[in-house]
Amino acid sequence: MTRNRLTTGGLTTGGAATAGVAALGLLLAGCHPGSEGVRSEGTPPTTGASLRKIDAVALLKGDPKVSGEVKRTLAKPCVADAYPIEVTYASLTGNKAPDVIVNVMTCADSIGIGAYVYRRSAAGGSGYDNVFSDEQPSVSAGVDKGDLEISKQTYGTGDKVCCPSGEDVTTYRWSHNRFAELDRYHTDYSKTTVDGPGPDDDDTSEG
Repeated sequence: MTRNRLTTGGLTTGGAATAGVAALGLLLAGCHPGSEGVRSEGTPPTTGASLRKIDAVALLKGDPKVSGEVKRTLAKPCVADAYPIEVTYASLTGNKAPDVIVNVMTCADSIGIGAYVYRRSAAGGSGYDNVFSDEQPSVSAGVDKGDLEISKQTYGTGDKVCCPSGEDVTTYRWSHNRFAELDRYHTDYSKTTVDGPGPDDDDTSEG
């Protein structure tokens, strides 16, 4: 399946710019089940001059719906001027302006700690309204065929941060000025391991 993406990288630069100024992206090195990036399927919003990017760090810091824990994570960059956030612009709510999906991760291990959707304010101007937020650990927001998709890694006893036991995925659709749950499913990851040498590794040489 071809995936169309319009996403800034895993680390986004902030600075003194206010909302409405383009947020610059840097790719976060490495790979982690909970930080593979925001997935966007289907037709992306119109790009180019009509796409107005925002300063997502400033937007989150000024949002009273964002928890203190997340704001503390964004109090300073992880490295240089790079913050651990991902930003995607996509059409989720039927608004003329693209909606903004923001994922916030930890600096140390890129575990998702917050997922948000912002919609251009009905009052006009450059304001945005927080229309969805989820701040449970290992959360990640994406787009699946025009619907909002929220995934969360699940961990069992003894699981390492790198190796969750499974994943919960919930799909939401915009209806009557809110996101309503459409579907959900759970996946248990394979725990297949190889203990000891296989049959082909036995020493069958004759002396």
